[in-house]
Amino acid sequence: MNDWLDQAVRRLAEATGQPPGDFALDQAAIDALLDLARVAAHDSGERTNAPLASYLVGLAHGRTPAAQLADLTREASGSGP
Repeated sequence: MNDWLDQAVRRLAEATGQPPGDFALDQAAIDALLDLARVAAHDSGERTNAPLASYLVGLAHGRTPAAQLADLTREASGSGP
């Protein structure tokens, strides 16, 4: 990650009382979320859909921890199974 994201992780951890590791993003998660943002921004015709779709996937993942992030991003982008 970069400094800005590292600081965002720290602030979120402090705000929620959770360990910073709970907010860690591995490269696969980063790639999946960026791909979702790309698809949402370009295919929908509205760039603002990118952060909103990412937020919705985050909600789904938080509410269904067993779901794989990559699977959720594919479903949200319409490229799921």
